[in-house]
Amino acid sequence: MPINSEELLRRIEERVRAELSNAPGCHDFDHTERVLRNALLLARRELEESDSESFLAVSLAALLHDVARPEELQSEGRICHAQAGSGKAAGILRECGCGDERLIGIVADAVRRHRYRGKDRPETQIDKLVYDADKLDSIGAVGIGRAFHFAGRVGARLHNTSEEALAGSEYGREDSAYREYLVKLRDVPGRMLTDAGRAAAEERAAFMHDFFRRLCEESGMK
Repeated sequence: MPINSEELLRRIEERVRAELSNAPGCHDFDHTERVLRNALLLARRELEESDSESFLAVSLAALLHDVARPEELQSEGRICHAQAGSGKAAGILRECGCGDERLIGIVADAVRRHRYRGKDRPETQIDKLVYDADKLDSIGAVGIGRAFHFAGRVGARLHNTSEEALAGSEYGREDSAYREYLVKLRDVPGRMLTDAGRAAAEERAAFMHDFFRRLCEESGMK
């Protein structure tokens, strides 16, 4: 008997939660839950309400998008979590009872194409919704928090000048939250792919820009 959507989502959520149980805070299951929430918010604005298959695909891909983060971290970046995650997501879907190979392919493609610096760009509406949902979690108040969390984890400075930040290297003392803002976060709104994603990113980015402006002013570093 084919598994229903609710049960499939429950099984996938349970499996992903276990897979990410030891993941660092920037890419743990809390992040996955926020991306799922973002994805559904965007999907409600971009998809027809009756398109249940697309909503299911978006939900599954959002849940599974970072499932191979542990492999990437263990390999120190030699494994791409998006590439590895595509095959892993397909396997997990089958193990959890999904027998719809077309749906599995759609979800696996969205996982492979969600990465900001990935070589496979989003193509379908499902891909773009999951991509935008993930990027929204990297900006705004949550994005600032994640950037400082990562900087603290690698022993970076609280703040530095733009010259110091841009001259610094990844995982070094100058890999501050401000560096992440300068090299990536401030450009995220311009890389959004859906109308709903662009609107949400514009609002979050305005807060983020003001925060880092204030941080520079209060610290005397620009």
